[in-house]
Amino acid sequence: MLAVRGLTKSFTLHVIDGREVVALGGIDLDVHAGEHVALAGSSGAGKSSLLRCVYRTYLPSGGSIVLRRTVGDPVDIATLSDQAMAAIRGKQLGYVAQFLRAEPRRGPLDIVTHAGVLRGMSRPVAREAAALALQRLNVDEGLWDVYASVLSGGEKQRVNLAAGTIAPPQLLLLDEPVSALDPANREAALAMIGDLTDAGVAVLSVFHDLDAMHRLASRVVLLRDGRIVEDGAPDEVLAGLTEVAR
Repeated sequence: MLAVRGLTKSFTLHVIDGREVVALGGIDLDVHAGEHVALAGSSGAGKSSLLRCVYRTYLPSGGSIVLRRTVGDPVDIATLSDQAMAAIRGKQLGYVAQFLRAEPRRGPLDIVTHAGVLRGMSRPVAREAAALALQRLNVDEGLWDVYASVLSGGEKQRVNLAAGTIAPPQLLLLDEPVSALDPANREAALAMIGDLTDAGVAVLSVFHDLDAMHRLASRVVLLRDGRIVEDGAPDEVLAGLTEVAR
């Protein structure tokens, strides 16, 4: 589904005489349909930079990011025009971040319904699916028509996850999707994320929660200084992380 080859990303610090900081130093990574690949590593290892390059909110410095679509020819995200990239985002490629960035004066039901419509659902079907997703994530029905800007951090995170998983795209990127959730709502969110791979969705995620990676990931990829240093079964890679932490 996703084939990343030789991906590099660097940033120029203009205020320090043009010095470059390397965020990604040559990443090779495959993610298959129905597979959940979790990215692990310390802060600054390159996890979020990798997600943002795949979603193209960061323009890669080099390499290729090939998305093999179920409809249409494969595309190299690294070289697509902004217009072509906009047509893929939200439809064939989704992104769930820690924070909800919704249009102003829109409520949760409208936000999640709109995501379903973008992915080809009729509005009535999308509205019904949105209601089910919000119910499953324990978003109080009394909040469904409240402007999302006034919701708590945990409520916004659940709305974001509902919008990302309704009629899910073929590849979904998750960047700390449960970081603000209490234990009960975290369980509901993890269960919903777990259903994605059963439905054949390819998932590439970042969690700082080792338990979530154990439960959800097919593979764990460990990054250090912008490079992959280990790639394997969760029990093997995460056991090494636990040893390092001690």
